[in-house]
Amino acid sequence: MKIQITARHFKAKGSTQDYINEKLENLSKYNETIIHADVILSFDKPPSDTKYCEILLKLKDKTLTAKEGAGELDRAIDGAVEKIEKQLYKVKDKQKTIKKVNLK
Repeated sequence: MKIQITARHFKAKGSTQDYINEKLENLSKYNETIIHADVILSFDKPPSDTKYCEILLKLKDKTLTAKEGAGELDRAIDGAVEKIEKQLYKVKDKQKTIKKVNLK
C-alpha cells in the first residue's frame, strides 16, 4: 500500500509520519485490496487550536474517507483510523454476504 502524508501549513514530524504509517499498515488485515492512502493533517488557528486528520483510502472499487478533529494530533489520527476500520469491516461484511448469496 502506498501512503502519502500531507501537512497543511506546517511540517509533520518524523515520529508523527512513522505513527501514521504504522497505523495504516495494520489496515491491510481488514481488506487486501487497499491500493493507496492519502492522509491530510491540518489545524485551526488559536483560540480553538483543533487538529484534524483526514484519511482517504482508495480500494480496488471504492474510496473511503474519514475525518476527525481533536485537541492533539495523535488523538485525531486514532479517531480517523477507527472510523476507517469500521468502514473497512462493513465493506468486508458486505462482500461475504454477497458471496454467500451467490453460492446458494
